[in-house]
Amino acid sequence: MGGKKAGSRFIAAPTTLRSKVKVGGPGAVDAEALARAEQIIADMADDYLEWAEDDLLNIAEALDNLKAARKKDRKEHIERIFQISHDIKGQGGSFGYGMMTRIANQLCAFVETLESAGAAEIEVLELHIDAMKLIIANRLSGEGGQVAKKLFQNLKKVTEKVAAS
Repeated sequence: MGGKKAGSRFIAAPTTLRSKVKVGGPGAVDAEALARAEQIIADMADDYLEWAEDDLLNIAEALDNLKAARKKDRKEHIERIFQISHDIKGQGGSFGYGMMTRIANQLCAFVETLESAGAAEIEVLELHIDAMKLIIANRLSGEGGQVAKKLFQNLKKVTEKVAAS
């Protein structure tokens, strides 16, 4: 996944593994193995932004294909959008981009309900993808601050409104 891009910065991945597993005692994880796993995640942190940018290019392409497809042929593109958003959801929090995980999780939940997609559903997909692009382009790690939280709340309202119609 290439080297470091100009203007990029190192983002320390959270060490959340230790808080999720029992260390020491019967049935516990070996502390040394846990430390090695945390180091592997930290070593991959530099690559996360590149991976996220690639995922966003791929999901945007899937959305473009969805828009261009006939209504009866949209299911495969919807499934592709789900797969990519599921990957984004799984990676975001691991590398310090919790808001990416939240947005992608909401997108996954919305996409799971779709058999096809009309104009309103496509707009919801596009809004989520644009929001994730904004998070990555501006390197809004963690929860992204108040602007990102407000963005997420608005995405949620739009998603719920379209899902209910």
